[in-house]
Amino acid sequence: MKSIRRSTAVLVALALALPLPLAAAGTALATPSATTATAASPSTPPSLHLQLPRPTGPYAIGRDTLHLVDTSRRDPWVRSAGARELMVSMFYPAHAGSGAATAPYMTTKEAQLLLAQQQKGKTFPPEVLSGTRTHAHTGARPLAGRRPLVVLSPGFSLNRATLTLLSEELASRGYVVALVDHAYETFGTTFPGGRTLTCVACDTVEHAPTKEAALKLMAKVAEGRAADVSFLLDALTGRHRTEGSAAARKYARLIDPRRIGMAGHSIGGNSAATAMATDPRIRAGVNMDGSFSAPVPRSGLNGRPFLMLGSQAGHSPGSEDTTWPRDWHRLDGWKRWLTVADADHFTFIDIPVLAAQAGIVAPSAPLPGKRSGEITRDYVGAFFDRQLRGIHQPLLDGPTAANPEVRFQNP
Repeated sequence: MKSIRRSTAVLVALALALPLPLAAAGTALATPSATTATAASPSTPPSLHLQLPRPTGPYAIGRDTLHLVDTSRRDPWVRSAGARELMVSMFYPAHAGSGAATAPYMTTKEAQLLLAQQQKGKTFPPEVLSGTRTHAHTGARPLAGRRPLVVLSPGFSLNRATLTLLSEELASRGYVVALVDHAYETFGTTFPGGRTLTCVACDTVEHAPTKEAALKLMAKVAEGRAADVSFLLDALTGRHRTEGSAAARKYARLIDPRRIGMAGHSIGGNSAATAMATDPRIRAGVNMDGSFSAPVPRSGLNGRPFLMLGSQAGHSPGSEDTTWPRDWHRLDGWKRWLTVADADHFTFIDIPVLAAQAGIVAPSAPLPGKRSGEITRDYVGAFFDRQLRGIHQPLLDGPTAANPEVRFQNP
């Protein structure tokens, strides 16, 4: 495997909260073929078929796609684009056997753009990634009743599909899940009308004149996503009428507005805290390995619970990211700080799970891909079960023999 260009490595270090020396040394971007730093990875067999692990919950899963336009705000990265746009994958508990085909993982164009950042299109065909088998079905008939809602926001530059495993797991447990792509903040997101928008925000951060300026831009990302989520909640609960909201309003009868949570990876995790600080409807949040570029307010989050889940190398007390100990002390409700041994920044998304199926292992993250998915699924699921459904979860009380990789931090 070849390392990324140094300019992109600096972007990764700042935007994805990796220590700069690691990124500059060739830390790869989040693609299935980029989870190893060695050059000896074989070409992907043409017969390879990737699939997500089967969810553990009792419910079948439906999935729809929404295109929402917030006409009250202009896009913060491309002013000429006009109103702010979102693409949202909605996952929900469904009647078994209803619906049409299995939902696609991502479009081939989205996969091509993601893989192109590592110039791996020749050795890892985009059709293999886009063809990943999921467990949700399009147009499936929702189960009756109001359920908790969890909003998920991906890492900077990453397509929302990289959080599909967690989305399906939560939906199978009885949650409605809104998985969001934010316009111009991914390497590629396909919008209606044949448009595939690319990461203008990445270019903006990469060309920031100083590290401080880049960090301010990342705080802008978190703050913009917080506004996106508030708009999304308005649309899903029927409070906001704009382009695309008619399709979104049908979820109002499925969502319990008193039980809303948010989680995200990297800057998406920072955005969860930022959204909680500005929108009291969000009752609980999770940051998966993201620096707090936009700090938690000094006054805290009004006693609401928050989970910090990160790699042991990057987010233990005393590690290079000083935002976690700073904001840990600002969290004023139920809280946990968990770190995972042998993990890296991408452990908490789909990438290592799929990479393992292609025989790819990252030397910087020897934790098996299967375990990566299990730890993320189990701990994030337990958190929301406890905070949004009132179900006691011993998994969150302290270390367990079944999960020796997970350490409870309490600085």
